[in-house]
Amino acid sequence: MFTDETRYRVWEQIRQHDLRAMTRLLPQSVLVQAGEKAGLQIVHSALALPNLVWLGVLSAVHSSQSFGSVLSLTVRLLDMSANGLPEPIAQVRKNRTRRQATRSKHDPRGKEVTEVTEEAFAQARKRMPATLWNVLIELLTERFEAEHQPLNQWKQFRLLALDGSTIRLPQYKSLAKHFGTAGNGKSRTVQARMVMLQLPFVRLPWRYELCRIDEGERTIAARLLNTVRRNDLVLMDQGFWSYGLFHQIQAAGASFAIRQHPSASMKTLRKLGPKERIVRWKTPTGPRWRQENLSESIDLRVINYQIKGFAPSAVVTNVLDSKRISRDDWIRMATESEPGRPLDRSVRLRVGLYHRRWEIETTFHEMKVHQGLERSLRSRTAESIRFEVAGHVVLYLLVRWLMVEAAQRAAPDGDPLGLSFKHALQELKTAWPLLLTSTPTAIGHRILPKLLKAIASHEVQWRPGRSFPRNTSSAAKKRKKQAPPNTRKTKQIQA
Repeated sequence: MFTDETRYRVWEQIRQHDLRAMTRLLPQSVLVQAGEKAGLQIVHSALALPNLVWLGVLSAVHSSQSFGSVLSLTVRLLDMSANGLPEPIAQVRKNRTRRQATRSKHDPRGKEVTEVTEEAFAQARKRMPATLWNVLIELLTERFEAEHQPLNQWKQFRLLALDGSTIRLPQYKSLAKHFGTAGNGKSRTVQARMVMLQLPFVRLPWRYELCRIDEGERTIAARLLNTVRRNDLVLMDQGFWSYGLFHQIQAAGASFAIRQHPSASMKTLRKLGPKERIVRWKTPTGPRWRQENLSESIDLRVINYQIKGFAPSAVVTNVLDSKRISRDDWIRMATESEPGRPLDRSVRLRVGLYHRRWEIETTFHEMKVHQGLERSLRSRTAESIRFEVAGHVVLYLLVRWLMVEAAQRAAPDGDPLGLSFKHALQELKTAWPLLLTSTPTAIGHRILPKLLKAIASHEVQWRPGRSFPRNTSSAAKKRKKQAPPNTRKTKQIQA
């Protein structure tokens, strides 16, 4: 990559102005460390690795704008602010303009020191390896866990949730060739598969992979589960039922919980209670499993339960000791929450353990709907799509981190899951221009505290099991009869 020390210094200052809401969470030192850990050299150019990370996050924040608009947005906002461009940037810009007359028209440094072309950005993000994003997320989650370890712990376990989802991509042939398609005939859509490990008590992404749509979730999960540690407890959906994954987690000294698969044949060893037993599951037959060198069997604990109005179900776990995690700890939320009755704070935070797996479903929904991941992807190449998706994951991680800090400022035992992600993201986007153009003193003493207070003010009403019965009153029927005709059909008739 072409180096330009002056342009590098200018763009470093622009980035530091733009990420002021995230300065403490995403400092320069972490970005540099991520590059070094990924084995990449930070070249002194406008599109150095730290700036590419910033532009990836910025593209996710301003998802409705083109890449060209995103590249010039920060400078435009600074230039139009009351104080104008910061003095160091303005001076360099002025000096650079004076020297243009002596340069060749073929000089690659261009005319404007605060500008980078969309083509240069496209080439730079294409060369940026996915490993850098993985290392950055690893470093960020390590820092988060060091600061907020109690929030991730449940008794002696660190809780993780595992699940997958599909990501709808733009309909380009290059993306269809790389990621594959789903559907039949002409209605085939380009999709990628995302599998994620998450810290469910705070809904923070911990590790993820973006792969072809035809790659199985269990295959991807096996790679992600290489990162689990001793005393981790992984909550999984029934689709991850696999002897190999169970063995992999147990071999790492970790634990897991999953809903029982209906086709699994397990021998009961002993009963722990009327709805609780210890079973033994033998290695499935077949050449694949014989080559894996796995243990001949695995002992599991089956906890049966039934939610009123639903079919019987069961949680299967390798935590055999009921004193470590009781039956009540596993399923209380499912069996005691009546429709329309909100759960109390203690239940929301730490009880009904297996059903905390649903937090990762909420994360996928918030990323794809409220953050606009699916509808905002603009790229046509696989490398650039990975860049955009990674920017969205890092943005989601940082917003969730801000929500944790907002909840803890509002109350000593603040629950970050009790706050609205949608409104937190809206508050951040609203405050973004103000954070960009204000002084560091004003940000630290006035703006950022008010931002966290605003985020904490948007509480979610906890109403599990709520239902919306159909209104069959005579007044409702009368309103339905008097409803205006369908405008579209009326126009067709008139035409």
